[in-house]
Amino acid sequence: MRVLMTGSSGLIGTALRSCLGRGGHDVRRLLRTASASTDATSWNPADGTFAPGAFDGIEAVIHLAGESIAGGRWTAARKTRIRESRVTGTRQLCETLARLDTPPRTLVAASAIGFYGDRGNEILDESASVGSGFLPEVCQAWEDAVEPARDRGLRVVHLRTGIVLSPHGGALAQMLWPFKLGLGGVLGGGDQYMSWVAIDDMLGIVEHALTDESMTGPVNAVAPQAVSNREFTKTLGAVLGRPTFLPAPAFALRVVLGEMADALLLGSARVDPAALLTTGFEWRYPNLDGALRHVLRGV
Repeated sequence: MRVLMTGSSGLIGTALRSCLGRGGHDVRRLLRTASASTDATSWNPADGTFAPGAFDGIEAVIHLAGESIAGGRWTAARKTRIRESRVTGTRQLCETLARLDTPPRTLVAASAIGFYGDRGNEILDESASVGSGFLPEVCQAWEDAVEPARDRGLRVVHLRTGIVLSPHGGALAQMLWPFKLGLGGVLGGGDQYMSWVAIDDMLGIVEHALTDESMTGPVNAVAPQAVSNREFTKTLGAVLGRPTFLPAPAFALRVVLGEMADALLLGSARVDPAALLTTGFEWRYPNLDGALRHVLRGV
């Protein structure tokens, strides 16, 4: 199908363009700046203006755009940018889709497991309630912003994405340098759950959401085996052949990162991909050791 994608330069978007192209899909990029490329068109997320013909022939939209939540300490200004880049841009996009004479059939929109907040050992499938705090509030508003598209009749899928394992970006890429130097260790108490997914499976989940008409609403885009931070640390050290004896105390993380430390590093989300299991999705890398050995091969 012909697919329009925002966020095409991010970790997932960059890999997804190639993946969908190999699968026979025609992928067009929706960029914030004008481009002479034949596969790109432009928009302004702040005011909802789009280049003429941006949606011509488009059958599905993949919406991944948003400010990085891990790009710096959460000042008030940064929190505003994180929220507005997701909520305002999504609302503008969906209001435009709703006004089209012939809108796309499907919208696959990014969300995050941050929706659930810090929930300890609680097993969280897609029916679990929203958590409390900044990230859950942002994720709830982010998902609510698609309502104009849903009201217009589009099939909307919210991909609540976990930690995407790739050496080319995201959390794993930031861990590699200290772990390779033997400076890795558990974060805080180490009991907090980490819900992860290999980049290859993440791409497969997006394509599954695009093509399986039964999928709608929230979908937990994670592997079926969440692990504690202690287990993740031990497994990554074993894969890299490095010791993991240097823990990072919770108080030190909070001093350096502030509020972001509790939300991204110390909070626990034991997320269950019930919707994917129901639709028969098959993970290539359901086991953490196998996933890490795959994505870090040759790194």
